[in-house]
Amino acid sequence: MAFSSDNSNGPMNDINVTPLVDVMLVLLIIFIITAPLMSHKVKIELPEANLVQTDDDKNERVLPITVSVKEDGSLFWNDEEITREILESRLSSVAQQVPQPPLNLRGDRTTKMRTINEITVIAQRNGMLDIGFVATKEKGH
Repeated sequence: MAFSSDNSNGPMNDINVTPLVDVMLVLLIIFIITAPLMSHKVKIELPEANLVQTDDDKNERVLPITVSVKEDGSLFWNDEEITREILESRLSSVAQQVPQPPLNLRGDRTTKMRTINEITVIAQRNGMLDIGFVATKEKGH
């Protein structure tokens, strides 16, 4: 019960902080007990990473190849129209390059997913390792 020291009969205006202190002490004890348990038992020395890029790393970067697919199935290699046979031969030659350039696959909004999947399978069959799909961010999100 809260008692007032003055003679007024109204409720006490001070906040009772005793329960808050009790909760804080319990949390402190819990953290003191669990903190040693959170440390790793096995001590290992992790390798240091060298994040400085050299000029050789910058020169090795290759531009990605963009393959576009229209709704009617027509293919474009970096904005140059090609056939599937030419696509396969170019992908097999590009897959042999070191470092291998990434392949960005773009499709119209109305292009069938089956067509995109066929192009992906062709690229994987010819040895392409890094295949990405290009999309636009929805407006309003």
